[in-house]
Amino acid sequence: MATDLGRPRAAGPSSRSDAPTAGLARSIYLFDLFRKEAVDPDTFYHYLAADTLRHVREYADPTGAVVIDVGGGPGYIAEALKAAGASCHVIEYSAAELELHDRSPDSAAQGDGQALPIRDGGATLVHSSNVLEHVPDWEAMLSEMVRVLAPGGLGYLTFTNWYSPWGGHETSPWHYLGGRRAVERFKRKTGEDPKNEFGVSLFRLHIAEVLRWFEQRPDVEVLWVGPRYLPEWMRWIVRVPGLREVVTWNLAVVFRRR
Repeated sequence: MATDLGRPRAAGPSSRSDAPTAGLARSIYLFDLFRKEAVDPDTFYHYLAADTLRHVREYADPTGAVVIDVGGGPGYIAEALKAAGASCHVIEYSAAELELHDRSPDSAAQGDGQALPIRDGGATLVHSSNVLEHVPDWEAMLSEMVRVLAPGGLGYLTFTNWYSPWGGHETSPWHYLGGRRAVERFKRKTGEDPKNEFGVSLFRLHIAEVLRWFEQRPDVEVLWVGPRYLPEWMRWIVRVPGLREVVTWNLAVVFRRR
């Protein structure tokens, strides 16, 4: 299922010990790191991995867990989970993503999140961060994440919704005027194609339809849903149609396979 890429990982910080871990201070810190991600990706992704691990531990002990990280790229979360005692395998569609930032996961295979090369119930934890908006059939990917989970297994999903200020990714905020128009403007301004092109590698995805999908799955129990980067006390936003599609920015869903 997985292969050792055999490439040495570049050294990097796991996460600053004095970095905030909760409340508004955490949100401000996260957004500051996000703003600098292009020039300092290691600091952002190491912190995000540590932040994810803290949240996972509220629902499951990762020690001994078999984890599938869908679209895990160069393996930041896989590294954090391994340090926590889990066995983590990255399934990544793009070979280039597996070698970003002079890194690579210890265990990885190239594969499609819409048809995971994993047996039914083969994982006790499945994770995917900011991948769902990049696949043509997001429902198929969610079904696959559930399929590979053993009963009682935990799922951790995050994605950027289309009407988020970052919904168009590098073409934002012009995606509010239309995905294709945003792409054309980006090309005129930069002379390059965006990495995330609307209709090719980036698609409209709305919070309402994802939550509806979970509600219609009798084999899945949602344990937590809220804005990933915002403070816990702002979770109420996801209960407000319309507002949640803009303010949430990035949605996190923690779920369990029944």
